[in-house]
Amino acid sequence: MRVVTALLVAVVLGTCSEPPSLVEQIKTLGELRVITRNGPTTYYIGHEGPIGPEYDLVSRFAETLGVELRIDVDEELQSLIPGVKSGRAHIAAAGLTITSERLGEVAFGPSYDEISEFLVYRVNTRRPREPKDLIGKSIEVIKGSAHADTLHQLRQRYPDLTWIETPNVTGEELIYQVAQGKIDYTIADSSEFNVSQKFHPEVRVAFQLRKNLPLAWAIPRNAPALHDAVQQFFAGLRESGELKNILQKYYGNIGNFDYVGTRAFLRHIESRLPQFRNSFQQSATDFGMDWRLLAAVGYQESHWNAKAVSPTGVRGIMMLTQLTARQLGIHNRIDPVQSISGGSQYIREMMSRIPARVPEPDRTWLALAAYNVGWGHVEDARIITEIRGLNPDSWVDVRSSLPLLTQKKWYSRVRRGYARGWEPVHYVDNIRSYYDVLLWLYSDSSPFRERLDLEDEEPQPKEPIEA
Repeated sequence: MRVVTALLVAVVLGTCSEPPSLVEQIKTLGELRVITRNGPTTYYIGHEGPIGPEYDLVSRFAETLGVELRIDVDEELQSLIPGVKSGRAHIAAAGLTITSERLGEVAFGPSYDEISEFLVYRVNTRRPREPKDLIGKSIEVIKGSAHADTLHQLRQRYPDLTWIETPNVTGEELIYQVAQGKIDYTIADSSEFNVSQKFHPEVRVAFQLRKNLPLAWAIPRNAPALHDAVQQFFAGLRESGELKNILQKYYGNIGNFDYVGTRAFLRHIESRLPQFRNSFQQSATDFGMDWRLLAAVGYQESHWNAKAVSPTGVRGIMMLTQLTARQLGIHNRIDPVQSISGGSQYIREMMSRIPARVPEPDRTWLALAAYNVGWGHVEDARIITEIRGLNPDSWVDVRSSLPLLTQKKWYSRVRRGYARGWEPVHYVDNIRSYYDVLLWLYSDSSPFRERLDLEDEEPQPKEPIEA
């Protein structure tokens, strides 16, 4: 069918006095061809299918054009721009920075985000303070990357600077090489570093090389209709707030890093999670949730300790109060199966109280905040959010209002009064961090599965909670 369609397009091109625009060709083909790279900041395959910030963006763009999306993953960064230039793909969406060299080959759509370039080193080694400290050290970057361009520019000032440019490697793999002490340094985009540090707590930022670098899609030159369509698409995303939501979905919880806590979490994934994983998966099936989300909640509550007891008397993996357990029909709070089932049921009940109009993942974060502080206080925070002229259905906006429940001028205006509003903020932030790690570790394309000896014996049912 694709061959026939391509022939029809060729006939149209040959019979029209003015050839159709690239957008018209895409619509005639019924397919938007996109090339990208595999990784948590771009695109990867999870149990429920494709995921990643670039995937979310290009899939929505394909919908606006009314065509199917075809994604090709190219492991060599240096082949992405030629892929667009040659016509193999209509768009390269791979967290690409706009550089003068690339602008000589292709055009770019509007910038949808900005990143910085970090020099990455391993903790407990001597930290380089400036570029001259890199001379004589082993440095490795991706061939054809903007990071290689940065090093070429530095060499003009430091002629003795040397490095290796490696094709067919990811930024995460190079960060891993630094974490293992196999190379001294690499350069990473800030977004990629912040995500990777969750998996490699041994790495640190030595210093910033460049900042405020725009990210954008690469598109063919001399394709004004496609350029205009991409411009309008991103303008619409900004106006609706959807662009902010997509970026918040993937990067909204990477501000804080706890070295000790991250290392402990990675150890517990190997030593503790396996004995409770089946229970999390069964509860996920019973209540229509993602087992990794439930596991993240369980870790935040008890570090997957079935016998955990708090000073206030809450118990078990999901740290249920005696009253809540009784209401849920849970007889033994330290029984992990009962605790996980009860906690999952309680989260589902919190979600049922949220208005149907609230989209994912906001409703999930609001439900988890309610699991921590109670639905009434979350509802009060939503009222305060509305008073402040913000969106009570947006987690980002409600998150900024929850701490105001500690201030009399605000909590006196709502029904339930004072609450320690910072607690649900930190609670949800932590869960999101744990959840992100579990999503990537247990994705079909994760490079960490072999390192941590993770297995996923059989595919899990499709789960409705999108996060």
